[in-house]
Amino acid sequence: MAQSADQLLRRPLYVYDLPPEILTSLTLKQDIQAAPETIKATEKTREQTTNTEDSSSSDTAAGTLACSLCGLSFSTTFDHRGHLKSDLHNYNLKQKLKGLKAVTETEFEKLVEHLDESLSGSDSGETDDEEHDRQESTLSALLKRQAKLSDKAGAPQEDIGDDEISGKPGAVKHPLIWFGSPILPVNSYFGVYRALFTEEQQKNPEFVKELMKKQLDPVSIPRPGKDGKLPEIAYKGPHIFMCMIGGGHFAAMVVALPPRATKHGSSAMNREATVLAHKTFHRYTTRRKQGGSQASNDNSKGAAHSAGATLRRYNEQALVEDVRSLLKDWKGLLDTSELLFIRATGMTNRRTLFGPYDNQVLRHTDPRIRGFPFTTRRATQSELMRCFIELTRFKVKEIIPVVEKSSESSPMPSKPSTPKPTKPKLTEEEQNALLHTSQLQALIRRSKLPGLLSYISSNQISADFEFQPPETNRHAPRPLHMAAAQNSAPMVLGLLTRATANPTLTNDDGKTAFEVAGDRATRDAFRVARSDLGESKWDWEVAKIPPAMSKGEAEKRNKSEKQEADQKESERRKAEEERLRTEGPRVPENQRVGRNQLLAAASVRTAQEKREEEARGLTPEMKMRLERERRARAAEERIKRLQSSK
Repeated sequence: MAQSADQLLRRPLYVYDLPPEILTSLTLKQDIQAAPETIKATEKTREQTTNTEDSSSSDTAAGTLACSLCGLSFSTTFDHRGHLKSDLHNYNLKQKLKGLKAVTETEFEKLVEHLDESLSGSDSGETDDEEHDRQESTLSALLKRQAKLSDKAGAPQEDIGDDEISGKPGAVKHPLIWFGSPILPVNSYFGVYRALFTEEQQKNPEFVKELMKKQLDPVSIPRPGKDGKLPEIAYKGPHIFMCMIGGGHFAAMVVALPPRATKHGSSAMNREATVLAHKTFHRYTTRRKQGGSQASNDNSKGAAHSAGATLRRYNEQALVEDVRSLLKDWKGLLDTSELLFIRATGMTNRRTLFGPYDNQVLRHTDPRIRGFPFTTRRATQSELMRCFIELTRFKVKEIIPVVEKSSESSPMPSKPSTPKPTKPKLTEEEQNALLHTSQLQALIRRSKLPGLLSYISSNQISADFEFQPPETNRHAPRPLHMAAAQNSAPMVLGLLTRATANPTLTNDDGKTAFEVAGDRATRDAFRVARSDLGESKWDWEVAKIPPAMSKGEAEKRNKSEKQEADQKESERRKAEEERLRTEGPRVPENQRVGRNQLLAAASVRTAQEKREEEARGLTPEMKMRLERERRARAAEERIKRLQSSK
């Protein structure tokens, strides 16, 4: 029985099992197959309900979940926010500031695929945001590499990017192929990902026939065994392989393409895909809080000899062996797969999959290999399933093409509409000021003094650069104010003595940088700078900075204060230990228990207090060092147990 248009569009549309009413009504729309910049960013997405998405998202305006700079649209707010923090988006922002053309996700992956995977590493011991470090160093490494190639070739940077990407500047295609249909409302279209088709199939003028060839009959497939894999004789139909590897995480899955037949014999697609085989691995290979693999760090800085480094090297090799062994076991499924969707960024991960090594299964020249044409997250089984649903789901979108107004055409009578207020377009100077603000503030937050000084020098900006926009930086409008507010004494001293920052400037509250400082060490840094620079450099009275103090005097005072604090702490510990020996732990009257229980509680609490007292009175750096030593000892014990068990 024929179904209405609303009934057809109400359920998820599976690319390999489309209703005949939709399939026979499709017509290829050649005029909207270009890059997404040629389409007005007022797309209204009618998301199909899936197993992992709320059906209420069907009325969400995709225009608010799209990036016009990178030419990508997203189905969820989470994906959109993740993209705005990605390397691709930040790279395109820098390209725009230079007046260059933005690149697509596929092009960006080709640009960074030859970079070393340890881009995010550093041995500074900082405990700042790992992902921000990875992002900053990936972009800087890419830009430095392009600058070197540009200097050698004597060509503009954008030419190098085009040559490395594809050799065809401007050949950017939308990741979706669009179809029109009388079933849909005006300016609404069906979309399917290009990655599901070969280049030859996409060039076919009667492309709808290629889509018809992909339609499959429902099948009944037995459930996988305990090992998560179907017997080889259980299924011989079309299937695809999906794989992600990165950061010590690996996930792989083989999924059957035919829809699953329901109990009632209906051919309607079941929301749950038929997984023929799946496996995930995770090994501790990434340097915590610093990013990058251990192998990459060894290649760039030499082999480290800590227990953690040894454990990471062992895990890296174990992960390579596990992945290659799994690919060998799945060789039959991989050889018969129609497509291979693989995400492996970085040379270390690509070598794990593509070798070369003996009896390797995957080869990077395989024409079936595809990248994921959208943003992906950590390699997990659920993420692979989300990607499969996204790839094989027929999209329905409203796309309003940009229509140029003609002076000769007569105006059409229409209902007057009030134009929406548009944000004023930023000038190049304003964009550069925002970029400098974000870079300087990030370096100050992470206490990267050498990087801050280098950035100020290389960009030829003042050490008293005013952060933009001013209304959001009233308390700390300049680098020196911000360093003082962050209680970063080395940063304050470096800005004053090496960058010649002006300490007499005030913020909107009329306070100098010294008055913003929150601890004695930071205030002493101002006094040490006054001693180093001399009385004639600045009007120190206007800056509200007390008399000068030499660096030796400051260190001596800090040392004496620390010794005094340590002595008080030692006396407190002795007094507490003596009290415990004589009185025992203090317990309220309503909670008194037997003597044996009191002794047990006292021993447990004493052990816990011992760990807390070891770190009491220490500086944050000393606490970090103590914690690393504890973890290193624990790692050494684990390695010894592993070696003794072999």
